[in-house]
Amino acid sequence: MSTSVQTMPSPELFFENVFAYQRSAALKTAIDVGLFTAIGDAALSADQIATRCNATPRGIRILCHYLASMGFLTKKNETFALTPVSTAYLTKSSPAYLGGTLEFLSSAELTKNFEHLTETVRHGIPASANNTVSEENPMWVTFAEAMAPMMMPNAMAIADVLKTSGKTRVLDIAAGHGMFGIVMAQKNPAAEIVALDWPSVLAVAQKNATQMGVGDRYAKLPGDAFKTDFGTGFDVVLITNFLHHFDVPTCVSFMKKVAGALKPGGRAVVLEFVPNADKVSPPFPAQFGLTMLAGTPAGDVYSIEELKQMYASAGFSGVTAHPTPTPQTVVVGTKG
Repeated sequence: MSTSVQTMPSPELFFENVFAYQRSAALKTAIDVGLFTAIGDAALSADQIATRCNATPRGIRILCHYLASMGFLTKKNETFALTPVSTAYLTKSSPAYLGGTLEFLSSAELTKNFEHLTETVRHGIPASANNTVSEENPMWVTFAEAMAPMMMPNAMAIADVLKTSGKTRVLDIAAGHGMFGIVMAQKNPAAEIVALDWPSVLAVAQKNATQMGVGDRYAKLPGDAFKTDFGTGFDVVLITNFLHHFDVPTCVSFMKKVAGALKPGGRAVVLEFVPNADKVSPPFPAQFGLTMLAGTPAGDVYSIEELKQMYASAGFSGVTAHPTPTPQTVVVGTKG
């Protein structure tokens, strides 16, 4: 049966995704040459931007047109200006600057996981699962150094959800940059943080804690989260961006270990990309599952129903979910 051109759907979705690599390359290049910071509050021509970026007018002109088509710039006559999103997140003068996160998000360690995705889908595991948190890897130092600005909204959200006061002992597992525990210590002057991660990563977290004024209440616990003795008597345990690296049985076993570190009534706090039960919405949390397929032996994304079951299997109750300003969700359970 033939189909007329008039009744055929547009192939735009196909082409948008086939050429998606160009979008990320254009954004990374703009950050590399300092384009957004160069434009700043002004409306500049391509020639003016090129001078500030030490680049050619032709290169900048074509790049600016591409960025404008993506929504990162506006164009009026022959000048380009920033959008609110670019001003907030892509200029170095902004406290919410995210350009530095590309040191991790666009790193070869992550992108190469997708070079053999077909084989990974066929076999169910990647040939080289190099972004699992259960192994010490220099990439986690890069993560700790680059990702703090991106995680600050979530760190603030966790502190706001918990609202701790008075003496509070907090264990921050896979602390990375340390921001989750650091912000809790800033919000509660009586909070004491114990950060667990690999020694090289903890050096970054300790530096951040000192710079942010809580270094005297920030202790380090170096080691493997699965093998290291957590100790006991904690009021809060933070498990941020961690469970998605593992399958359900491993997560349940780990949450039981977390329960052993908490006081009765203590709270376990998970931060995750949480899709709906259909696993296809919202788009960003749902799509994160592919990142776990490409880079971990058994990782996945889990719905709130699945996370609640993990908590229950580990002896927690009263599980609640809390949205954040990002595509992630804070989930809190109480030790019975």
